[in-house]
Amino acid sequence: MDAHAAQHALAATPAFSSRPEDLAWFILLLPLIASASIAAGVRRSTFLSATLSIGAVVAAFVLSIALFLPFGLGGYVAVPSTFSWIHAGDLNVDLGVAVDRLSVLMLLIVTGVSSLVQIYSTAYLKGDSGYGRYFGSISLFTFAMLGIVLADNLVMMFVFWELVGVSSYLLIGFWFEKPSAADAAKKAFLTNRLGDFGFLLGILMVWSATGSVQFAGIANALALHPAALGSLASIAGLLIFCGAMGKSAQFPLHVWLPDAMEGPTPVSALIHAATMVAAGVYMLCRAYVIFQIPGAWPAPLGFLSGISALDIIAAIGGFTALLAALMAVQQDDIKRILAYSTLSQLGYMVMAVGCGGPAAAMYHLTTHAGFKALLFLGAGAVIHACHHEQNIWRMGGLWRRLPVTFRTFAIGTAALAGLPILTSGFYSKDAILVSALDGGHPVLFGLGVLVAAFTPFYMLRLVIVAFFGPARSDAASHAHEAPAAMTWPLIALAVPSVAVAWLGLGDFLSAHFDPHFHAHEGGGIFGPFNHAPLAAMFGTGALLFGATAAFGVYWGVAKDPLPAQLGCLSRAMRDRFYFDELYEAVFVPLHDMIGRLCGAIDRWVFSGLIIRGVHGSVELFGRGLRLVQTGNLQTYTFLFAAGVAVVVLLATI
Repeated sequence: MDAHAAQHALAATPAFSSRPEDLAWFILLLPLIASASIAAGVRRSTFLSATLSIGAVVAAFVLSIALFLPFGLGGYVAVPSTFSWIHAGDLNVDLGVAVDRLSVLMLLIVTGVSSLVQIYSTAYLKGDSGYGRYFGSISLFTFAMLGIVLADNLVMMFVFWELVGVSSYLLIGFWFEKPSAADAAKKAFLTNRLGDFGFLLGILMVWSATGSVQFAGIANALALHPAALGSLASIAGLLIFCGAMGKSAQFPLHVWLPDAMEGPTPVSALIHAATMVAAGVYMLCRAYVIFQIPGAWPAPLGFLSGISALDIIAAIGGFTALLAALMAVQQDDIKRILAYSTLSQLGYMVMAVGCGGPAAAMYHLTTHAGFKALLFLGAGAVIHACHHEQNIWRMGGLWRRLPVTFRTFAIGTAALAGLPILTSGFYSKDAILVSALDGGHPVLFGLGVLVAAFTPFYMLRLVIVAFFGPARSDAASHAHEAPAAMTWPLIALAVPSVAVAWLGLGDFLSAHFDPHFHAHEGGGIFGPFNHAPLAAMFGTGALLFGATAAFGVYWGVAKDPLPAQLGCLSRAMRDRFYFDELYEAVFVPLHDMIGRLCGAIDRWVFSGLIIRGVHGSVELFGRGLRLVQTGNLQTYTFLFAAGVAVVVLLATI
């Protein structure tokens, strides 16, 4: 369709489509209105709380579809309006929304997954004393993520970024009466503060160099003056990346995500699929123009010349992907296996950004949202059926007792493993491998292929142990299928886990980052084998190897044979390579030592020497001065005469 036809088609659509920014504001504010209403008193009614929250997010999803569809007709041409917010000196910040391919796709992901998670939650949390509080918090969480998606500047994004952190704290610690849940919430909150501090410094650095915090303004400034950031270009990029390290749980700030499992399983599904962990990858893609500046380092870091911020980002992403995959191999908790799987897939996405493939990262983020939400909600159905048992070695034989859960979980597993042709995960994972290969990163390509072999291994381990073989506990032998409110969202999420593979989202996203992009010839469902056969064949080979190894090791066994074969390596994987113990042994005493040092400086230098010293000096001087204020006239006359004598004596010397 040419531009004239697209304009005509847009003019024929409903009136709101001519002002997409107005529709975007409605989508953003609906969950906030629901959350505020629930907090104001609606939470006393479980029915009204759930109805209001679900109604708001479903309405936002419908409006997101209406906002997304016109992009097939050529896209919007309206310029979003903004509201004046902060004007202080050279700092000008407006409240505005970014409506483009990137944001409208993310709106569909966030509102769609959140809708299904909330519907699922009505059955999963039925009878919970915090039912109304849960729906108020999850609506706030959705609002915060939508704010990140729609923000058209770094300051507005950072505000919503922090609100996502607060919301995650409330939901991870939802069952705050459990010490483990309260500790997990604090751990997530504090770990993210480290990354967010770097993110804030990066924002200040970019603003001071470009004079703008608007994404469009930054892009224009860097296009006119590519050297605007000077020798701090790579430092600024890495500081911005610190925010993504926290939210998307990249090494070494990855330790909070597995413990976030202490929250309700639907919360885990939302965090791992469409909100908190997705925020970091989305931010990297939204601010990608900052990372495209040629790497430059200040003089003390001159030895890093030739290494760009993107190279470091790619290395961290690749290392995180492999590290988390190894940890997942020896976990027995069904939710922790999926948590480390999320860590690994996030590493994939970050690696893709670092390899120059933001479109591939967003493509995998999109497909991952569907099948990872499916897997977590499926795990919740299993836990619900097994009376809150989470150890896969105390399950078994569930494929007969939970037919809907098993079938949908199998589809999600196939998508995560990247089953060729039939699943969405194959296409998005292939795009990441292609970005590493085309970006000139053969080592990272090899690492990506290795992770692609581990993924089917640990996921099929989960499926074989939990769903096949004999029931290994009384709970498993009496398991029953979840209610309809929990199974229908599973069926709904199974559809995009397959169908998204054929929608051409890779080309849709590539056109956002490259206006001159042209789709490869010979596309379609066999596209990866046509235009990048090496990556497709290596990815498929890794899948077959990992799946074969999983069946060979775990089919028909009563207990895990790897601990006996791997010894201390198995224990290290199970204990997460002792990162928590390392941090507790190094950083906690270091933090305490710095705290004691700061306390001593405050007590002896500031409070003692400076404040009390000045106070004592003034008091001593005052006491001395009072000694000469006797009120006796003869004393004053004597002192006056003595003073005159001293002055005369000094004048005559």
